[in-house]
Amino acid sequence: MVQSKALRIHGKEDMRIDTIELPEIKDDEILAEVISDSMCMSSWKLAKEGEDHKKTPSDLKNNPVMVGHEFSGKILKVGKKWADQYKEGEDFVVQPNLARDDTPFVPGYSYPYIGGDATKIIIPNEVMELGCLIPFNGDSYYEGSLCEPVSCVIAAFDAQFHLIPHTYDHEMGIKDGGNMLIVGGSGPMGLLAIDYALHADKKPSKLIITDIDQQKLDRAEQLYPSNDVDVKFINTKGLSIEEQEKLLRAETNGKGFDDLFLMISVAPLAEMAGRLLNSDGCLNQFAGPVSKDFSAKLNFYDIHYNFTHVVGTSGGNAKNEAKAAKLIAEHRLDVAKVITHVLGLDAAAETTLSQPEIGGGKKLVYTHKKFNRIELAKVDPQSELGKILAKHNGVWSHEAESWILNNMPDI
Repeated sequence: MVQSKALRIHGKEDMRIDTIELPEIKDDEILAEVISDSMCMSSWKLAKEGEDHKKTPSDLKNNPVMVGHEFSGKILKVGKKWADQYKEGEDFVVQPNLARDDTPFVPGYSYPYIGGDATKIIIPNEVMELGCLIPFNGDSYYEGSLCEPVSCVIAAFDAQFHLIPHTYDHEMGIKDGGNMLIVGGSGPMGLLAIDYALHADKKPSKLIITDIDQQKLDRAEQLYPSNDVDVKFINTKGLSIEEQEKLLRAETNGKGFDDLFLMISVAPLAEMAGRLLNSDGCLNQFAGPVSKDFSAKLNFYDIHYNFTHVVGTSGGNAKNEAKAAKLIAEHRLDVAKVITHVLGLDAAAETTLSQPEIGGGKKLVYTHKKFNRIELAKVDPQSELGKILAKHNGVWSHEAESWILNNMPDI
């Protein structure tokens, strides 16, 4: 038997670090260790909803599941079915969105033996069958953990579509050289979207990011300079919807936007976004609404005569994850910029439950380690870790990760 320590959910807001015995793997399974997991607000929603969440078993009290779905690690043992495709010692990432028709169950929400906030896991057959276990060749495990959120951004950008001139056929993806607006874009997913917009093959010519936190906007502006895309960060705090709409329209000389991403679920902002669309503009509801009856008014005149359209994406897929892993490994995206806190596994329950109050960007868990949550901006600059952070302009790095893995106590 292999022992694992894991954050598991036993019911609403009932999350615990449990020590469990993993069974021997079957011929179609893989044993692996997780090194790092980045937290998603979806895990906070999971903690709040418990058994009411559509992806969890109905009886968490008797069937607790491992939490965490943005993880990276190393393969330890491969069942004979997969021995020709995966090797012991190989680093990996997992695309948790299995996209199966028969069940909503996915890693990090539904399984007793696979989740990101664990020291060791058993990867079930369906993950490999669906191409969702992906080798990772990046420099650091934190980069691997952020492949999943990047895959969500890639999925959203790929889901955009625009008419091919003089046809009713569509070209998928954002409009190359168009105007793009990201509403509520200074959070971690917004920052990853900015990074991707600036460095993907298709780029907007103008990119505007709005939010109501000047400090976060200032940080985003510092982190994401651009020479070939006109980028502007706008604080809309205190502005009415009418004032926001007038200001944003003026930024495009009255032309509006070809691609628009909503990183928050607020009905008046969604309705404003619809009015700001150019002819053939595409609005993406990126943020997952908490309320199942979230709705907003939509102008069907514009849909008919101006060919505006709306899409929504929830998570990525295996193809998106593989693309994210490649872009990150090639250093085309600098995902370290979204990490604002690091912590040991022992701090994962409290941090998951407190994400809205903590604020900031991504919280990165080092699953084999035991230490309290560290806010990078508040690290003593004279400490060893502080000096490493200073060398990298306060941004997480391979050197910082190595320091954590070599110096923090094991859990």
